[in-house]
Formats: sequence, C-alpha cells, structure tokens
Amino acid sequence: MNLDEAKCALAEAECLFDRSQIDTALDCMADHITRELEGSNPVALCIMNGGLIIAGHLLTRLTFPLQVDYMHVTRYHEQTHGGDLHWHKKPSLSLKDRTALLIDDILDEGHTLAAILAHCRAQGATRVAAAVLVNKRHARKQGCVRANYIGLTIDDRYVFGFGMDYKGYLRNLPGIYAVKTA
Repeated sequence: MNLDEAKCALAEAECLFDRSQIDTALDCMADHITRELEGSNPVALCIMNGGLIIAGHLLTRLTFPLQVDYMHVTRYHEQTHGGDLHWHKKPSLSLKDRTALLIDDILDEGHTLAAILAHCRAQGATRVAAAVLVNKRHARKQGCVRANYIGLTIDDRYVFGFGMDYKGYLRNLPGIYAVKTA
C-alpha cells in the first residue's frame, strides 16, 4: 500500500457518516455509559490502534472518575482482512475487582473482542463492557460476542476513517467512509 493508493481509495469512497452524525452517536454512547458505569470505578481500556480516536472523543464526554489504560491487539496488520491475533501490549493497570470498559473502533466478526473479553475476565475484572463506534451487521459474528454500547450500525462493507484504517492509512478522517464496491 502506498500514499497514491490511499488517495485513490478516498477519492472513490462513499461517505456513510459525517462528523455531526458521529458526534451524535458518541453523545448517545456517553449518556448510556454514564448511566450504567458511573460510580463503578471503571478502567477504560483503549484498544489500539483503532480505538485511539474514538477513545479520545468518547472519554471527554464521560465526566465521572475513571482510570485510562490501553492494550494493543491486532488481527489486520494493515490488511483489509483479519489473520492471527497478535498481542503487542496488555493493560498495565490491575483489573482485579474492577469494571473494564473496552473502547474500540469496530465490531466486525468479534475474534479480537472475544480474546480481549476473556483476557479481562482472567485478570479478575468483575464486569467487562465493550463500547464500539461501529457495529457491522452480518451473520459471521464470533459466538455470542456483542458490544454493550454501539454508536452506529453499518451493512457488511469495508469502512475506514475516524479510527478505522484502509491498509494503514486514513484513520484520521473526520467521517466514516466505505470502500467503493466493484
């Protein structure tokens, strides 16, 4: 993948959600999370790299005390399809007897989320809740993996922007775009 290929993908892409729609979704997610987790002393865990932008925007909407940490787990390795799960970094903060709030960009098939949920439970978290900006609608979900807090739902298309990448590029876009279908 090179810069010209990224520019071409963006030029041909369809904008599914603009910044205003994303802000509305994040506001709704934050209200829901606040109602359920305020007072539970949660650890918010940003799932890198995709969750970085979403976490930055979502955490500023959560006005109750919490701690923030991150983990880096990937299956995509700058590709457009998932492969084997690779752990780069596990959380530094203890999850024992705590609520863990996972913040990620997208729930697609759920392989990564399933592994992260299991890891947090094994570390002694009393509750693990997942917040994703985008939930992909299809029948390939891993078991019964679901997100507790969902901002937007999309059909089964490859998307990028607002944290989600296209072959390592375009995470920084202020909207969510779908790759042009052939």
